[in-house]
Amino acid sequence: MKKKRFGVALSIMLAAGALLGGCGQKDENNAGGGKDTFSVAMVTDVGGIDDKSFNQSAWEGLQKFGEENGLKKGKGGYDYLQSQSDADYATNLNKLVRSDFDLIYGIGFLMTDAITKIAEQKPDNKFAIVDSVVEKPNVASITFKEHEGSFLVGVVAGLTTKTNKIGFVGGMEIPLIEKFESGFRAGVKAVNPKATVEVQYAGAFDQADKGKAIASSMYASGIDVIYHAAGATGNGVFSEAKDLKTKDPNRELWVIGVDKDQAPEGVVKAGGKEYNVTLTSMVKRVDVAVYDVAKKTKEGQFPGGKVIEYGLPENGVGIAPTQDNIKPDVLKAVDEWKEKIVKGEVKVPKTRDEYKAFEATLK
Repeated sequence: MKKKRFGVALSIMLAAGALLGGCGQKDENNAGGGKDTFSVAMVTDVGGIDDKSFNQSAWEGLQKFGEENGLKKGKGGYDYLQSQSDADYATNLNKLVRSDFDLIYGIGFLMTDAITKIAEQKPDNKFAIVDSVVEKPNVASITFKEHEGSFLVGVVAGLTTKTNKIGFVGGMEIPLIEKFESGFRAGVKAVNPKATVEVQYAGAFDQADKGKAIASSMYASGIDVIYHAAGATGNGVFSEAKDLKTKDPNRELWVIGVDKDQAPEGVVKAGGKEYNVTLTSMVKRVDVAVYDVAKKTKEGQFPGGKVIEYGLPENGVGIAPTQDNIKPDVLKAVDEWKEKIVKGEVKVPKTRDEYKAFEATLK
């Protein structure tokens, strides 16, 4: 009887020892993280993963991080969930929490309320939001100086237009897109006081048909350069420009893309030749920011409760590397204005009120 009790006690001690040993090993591998690997995922806004713009850029950054760190796509590695409507935001975030991802991104300001709510409910989880600020200790807020990059493409538009009529198509009329609009208008006016900029908002980031209709009206009025900050809605701007170029290959009309280099979206064949209606793009390196915060978090330096802002000095914004359609003297002007902004000699407006004050200094 004593032998039997001793055997049971020995089994319990061995099991406990193995359990403690396993815990110690995990702590050693992950500095107390409780598991051996780091996993990261993101939830898109309504633009979708293939919006050829904002969400796609974020996913490319996440893919790069995953591949460089030997992670596989899916649970325990790197992944994404796509939102079809704003009703999906909180649901998708919760799904990723339940799947035990170490860092979860909400892509886009539209997810502000959902991230705020879930971060409050799950204080032990780590979150990051792009294009908004959520003041929670477990949320890293990633923002950009979109007005600075937009100023530079405004310089390109102002020095390229032949009609002195330029257009801006925004997604939703909110402070974030107002930064794009204000910076762009300032860049145009700084180099071409005679130019006018017509501004229209589509009211959505996922309706290409609205983007196409607005572009049709603008091009018909004599506008020859349109800058869009409208996510997937902007695909309609490209569609209209390409349709018009197909009908009249000699017509000079341009689109300025946003978030990533959208030169591939401007390719069109007309009259037996290949053209590209993309003048340039305002590159917003969402991919760099997403990669950077994931790397910091993996290394135990999660910037929770902080706002990380990426501007011209950090190469967080700028003009796209594809510059085939920009004249050398225009590129030179872009470099000169960029230097002035980086040095603090020019303060780029990010609101309409600031733009009015900026415009007044030019008179």
